Amino acid sequence: MRIALIVGINYYNHGNPLFGCVDDAHAVKAALERHDGGSVNFDCKLLTGTGPTDRVDRGDLRDSIEKLFKAEADIALFYFAGHGHIEATGGYLLATDSKRGDEGVSLTDILIFANGSPAKNKIIVLDSCHSGIAGTAPTGGPHAILAEGITVLTASTKDQYATEENGRGVFTTLFVDALIGGAANLTGDITPGSVYAHIDQSLGAWEQRPVFKTNVKQFVSLRKVSPPIPIADLRRITEFFPSPGFEFQIDPTYEPEMKGRDPGMPAPIPEHTRTFAILQRYNRLNLLVPVDAPHMWNAAMGSKACRLTALGEHYRRLVSKDRI
Repeated sequence: MRIALIVGINYYNHGNPLFGCVDDAHAVKAALERHDGGSVNFDCKLLTGTGPTDRVDRGDLRDSIEKLFKAEADIALFYFAGHGHIEATGGYLLATDSKRGDEGVSLTDILIFANGSPAKNKIIVLDSCHSGIAGTAPTGGPHAILAEGITVLTASTKDQYATEENGRGVFTTLFVDALIGGAANLTGDITPGSVYAHIDQSLGAWEQRPVFKTNVKQFVSLRKVSPPIPIADLRRITEFFPSPGFEFQIDPTYEPEMKGRDPGMPAPIPEHTRTFAILQRYNRLNLLVPVDAPHMWNAAMGSKACRLTALGEHYRRLVSKDRI
């Protein structure tokens, strides 16, 4: 069972309104509730605060978070977009009825709920100002206080504001882009680590900086998308490259095009051209490079070889260990 509590609050009784948080929450829900092929992924509960009659008050928010982390789930994910507040006693997520910053839901309380959760994996994603303090001890020490199985991903450091652009949160826009495929690996899996890497690479040093804290033995897959190469073709990598450093020899019989051949060159062989098509996919995915040739076509026509890159060796090892 995979469950998610997704909260977006634009309307505040006693504070400045926000404009993109509710749309962000809907976008996160749409990305999480189904895998790329349409199969069910997360069972999502959505709370939105759009106005006086559609609100997320502090009691309801706190109770919903506590209920989420009481579930015996494979993954319990909490996403929040709205105002955040920080002071000497720690950080807070502000609800519609919060009159002061310390009247929000305490991040310390949220971590207590998550630390005591029976869920196998607990993931907290915060698009709010000062959210980077989440997981840090109230005393202000440098160490996170995360029980095993918890991952925290925030839009900014404890000293920064989370910004909006074009009616959407900058962080959540990147978060959703990562979920819909931008952070997928070659098997089509999207993990918290790859999501963070996608966001981190997309924000410059002078922009808000995302924060990633985790205490896990291995990452879980948040969502599956169609892999950029058929898994059956990827698994053949050990057939073509049986050992580290192996070079696969190719020649003109691997190139299906007749154009550009010198007189006397051998004709294409169908079995070889099918293999060459897979090798070219590897090349486009940076799994291999031609040896002493600028392109795969030149390597084939010049009877050269191709070899795996460092990334290709990584996937060769995974296949050899039956990890794919």
